[in-house]
Amino acid sequence: MIACLSIPAFELRAALRARPELRDRPAALAPAPGERELLGPCTAAAEREGVRPGMRLGEALATCPRLVLVERDPAAVEEQWEQLLRRLEDAGLAVEPAGVGCAFFETAGIERLAGGVRPALRRALEAAGPDWEPRVGAAARRFAALAAASVAPPGRALVVDDGETALFLEPLPLDLLPLTPDRRRELSELGIRRIGELARLPGAAVADRLGGDGAAAWRLARGEDRARIEPRTPPEELAEAIAFPEAIGNAVTLERSLGALVDRLLARPERAGRPPRQLVLAARLVGGGSWRRAVTLREPTAEPGRLRTALAPKLAELTAPATELRLELASLAESVGTQEELVRPRGSRLRELLRDGLRQVRTAAGAGAVCTVVEVAPWSRIPEARALLVPRDD
Repeated sequence: MIACLSIPAFELRAALRARPELRDRPAALAPAPGERELLGPCTAAAEREGVRPGMRLGEALATCPRLVLVERDPAAVEEQWEQLLRRLEDAGLAVEPAGVGCAFFETAGIERLAGGVRPALRRALEAAGPDWEPRVGAAARRFAALAAASVAPPGRALVVDDGETALFLEPLPLDLLPLTPDRRRELSELGIRRIGELARLPGAAVADRLGGDGAAAWRLARGEDRARIEPRTPPEELAEAIAFPEAIGNAVTLERSLGALVDRLLARPERAGRPPRQLVLAARLVGGGSWRRAVTLREPTAEPGRLRTALAPKLAELTAPATELRLELASLAESVGTQEELVRPRGSRLRELLRDGLRQVRTAAGAGAVCTVVEVAPWSRIPEARALLVPRDD
């Protein structure tokens, strides 16, 4: 079976681990700097006061004057999420992360060791830890497992039999489906607010009205999800950090510190000579919270000067003086060097640039970001049914 481990409001929970006194008080994740003033996840006490995620900041403070705004801490979120994933992998689970707070895994590889499906799910809950209040859902289909995890009680597992998938999905809200807010609003205006109501519509009509995204959501609503799990390869922990005795906001000092971090990382023997493809620059800010930016290189390189040139402009995006600067190697190239040819075939340089570009996009946006159009039913009257998008391997 396919299982989904879900931790709602993971970003808020990660930020509250440093301020446990706020867990039972009305609190919400503050808007990100430079973005719209909309609240993030809220505590249960804040929801009892009428505050909801996505509410405007002024409206939320007027509704609950006692509301405490928790500053975002993206560096701590990534660190704690990676630690949780590693605990799951140490428990014998091959996980596929699907965003912060959600991960999929298959139970087949651990059922014999754990003694069945439910013991395997309990092992996942124990590995995550009770402090996070994780929920696990299991089903024969990936989307059904995600839906089961969304309605499972905290610290519990919910298993959905394959024959009951359609009955289970029918009363659930459309928010679980991968639809844009405009599509959900459009369906709501048509009187369609549940997954079962969408599943009962003719597929051709849904595809004609909502396009490819609507057709994909319709198939998920009918339990026709054939997506499988693609476990990740655990990344190597290659990181260096510099802690400042006092907060630093000077650009020259930050750039020199960045240069020292680049030199340290390139000298690490674990790199085995492979050039970096993606780096993550993070900082701990003076007022609490953190800052984090990922940089994907167009061409992998181990030249210190080029790495400094690619990373230095990101320092201008710091929102406050930093007390610590950290640099991580998120992804390394597969090979150590490039073997040049004496006589290059015509078009080989173009193909090489195309492959490098595809690797860069996959590293930055995920494995499913680069797809190939495969024709499957050219005779179909529905445009979305004539071809499929298949992820590229090369």
